[in-house]
Amino acid sequence: MLSSLIGATELGLLYALMALGVYITFRILDFPDLTVDGSFTTGGAIAAIMIANGYSPLLACLAAFVGGLAAGACTGLLHTKGKINGLLSGILMMIALYSINMRIMGKPNISLLGEDTLFSSVSPITIVLIIVIVFKLLLDAFLHTDLGLALRATGDNARMIRSFGANTHNTTIFGLSLSNGLVALSGALIAQQSGFADISMGIGMIVIGLASVIIGEAIFGARSVFQATLAAVLGSIIYRIVVALALRIEWLNASDLKLITAIIVIIALVLPSIQRSIKQKALTKRRTAELIASSAQMNRGGER
Repeated sequence: MLSSLIGATELGLLYALMALGVYITFRILDFPDLTVDGSFTTGGAIAAIMIANGYSPLLACLAAFVGGLAAGACTGLLHTKGKINGLLSGILMMIALYSINMRIMGKPNISLLGEDTLFSSVSPITIVLIIVIVFKLLLDAFLHTDLGLALRATGDNARMIRSFGANTHNTTIFGLSLSNGLVALSGALIAQQSGFADISMGIGMIVIGLASVIIGEAIFGARSVFQATLAAVLGSIIYRIVVALALRIEWLNASDLKLITAIIVIIALVLPSIQRSIKQKALTKRRTAELIASSAQMNRGGER
């Protein structure tokens, strides 16, 4: 049981970078980016092919990050310059990346067994924790810069920020690039941790990323940038722990993972609405009771 929880925590940290990337598009830019499913595989493919050919794991991770930046930039260009709907831009890029990833890998699967990776000599959970903390703090710092504030404003009110002279096309492209760069880096780390890269490893990543962000915000809140990014990281860990515990139930199989993911996301989306509804009803009842008490007091005063 303990080993299962430790493994889930390690996996949650590995996917935390992907959750941070989804947070940028989903929460900051308010952009439904489905490129994630393709760019995650791109990161794993680039890292795997480079490591298999003798390159340094660090250099492979850097190349994977750059590959994700390029994929996100293409989606941004399709949307801003090509005037294609945001959702459709992501879908088109996701489809294109399938063939691109196959070209990069040369075959559907690349094994890294016996190769030197980032996790060959260091405890995986230690190095991943350091990487996640560094990128989380760098992202927090960036979002408080002028460019970061422009990025946040683009998602909140693009028309207003344009009136101040900001180029929302550039901020959108940059935001999508940064998001998919983090997603690709997560894919590179997952490939090294699991010992292989597969052409289908990115399927469903957008749902996992959304689940992590939504769960984190529902539990920890998102009142500030620091709290929101922390919630995304912790949400990724909690999601993996919940999945690990669910799979320990005897009548559930590994093939039920997608169903479990869907149920978790549905609960995370519905729960805040139910909580708000309960609070609203309680507030209405309290105000009604106060009005009745006030009315009764006024009637007693009139009778005197």
